[in-house]
Amino acid sequence: MKISKNLGAIRHRIAIVSGKGGVGKSTVTAGIAYNLARSGLKVGILDADVSGPNIPHLLNVEAEKMQVSQEGLLPVIAAYGIKIASAESLVESSDTPIVWRGPMRSSLINQFLADMLWGELDYLLVDLPPGTGDEPLSIMQTIPLTGLVIVSTPSSLSILDVSKIINMAKTMNVRVIGMVENMAYYECPGCHEKVYPFGKGNVKALSDKYQLRLIGQMPLDPLNTGKDIITSDDSPAVRMTAEITRTIEDLL
Repeated sequence: MKISKNLGAIRHRIAIVSGKGGVGKSTVTAGIAYNLARSGLKVGILDADVSGPNIPHLLNVEAEKMQVSQEGLLPVIAAYGIKIASAESLVESSDTPIVWRGPMRSSLINQFLADMLWGELDYLLVDLPPGTGDEPLSIMQTIPLTGLVIVSTPSSLSILDVSKIINMAKTMNVRVIGMVENMAYYECPGCHEKVYPFGKGNVKALSDKYQLRLIGQMPLDPLNTGKDIITSDDSPAVRMTAEITRTIEDLL
């Protein structure tokens, strides 16, 4: 009841999920949040990947710590007023491990949902850890989600694990808004030829199999050179998620 009341002023609640780690799920989450917020919408991110929280790093606020007031927990504020709740904002430094069992991680997520002063938001994005474990199950059971955005690479292992997420969503009666294919290809800077290192059409075939929308394809950017922090409107992640963000808004 407390969680329901605290989230009552949030219009859309979207979880971003993946089957495997390392597919760029947190980058997609941060990019979508940035694009929504710079268009004037009120946005929050719940970084539910307690063991591997990356959202504060991606949005360049990893040095900021959450504060406590008499009313509740105060989120960290990033660019364009994005509100962030993350375990990274509780630990001493970004390389401090959080070695917790599943029930403790779920308990922290529930506390973020119940006690964080989210206020009025147009979108709350939930960055979930990969797989079908405690945190995804807790979120799907606790929050009435608007839907899921599923991120996958074209690799066969990623496709295999994403199938499990899709079937989990069906079991939990949670809508899948669409799928995002990350690392779909890279374009040669010299000849501009597209190369598909992990295979072509695999994610589209999977989305067709389950009658889902493929709402965007993100390439590997050979000019990015590991610059993963989103600091400006022309950051690679912002550019590559702009159309995906517009598609999500249209579908909702």
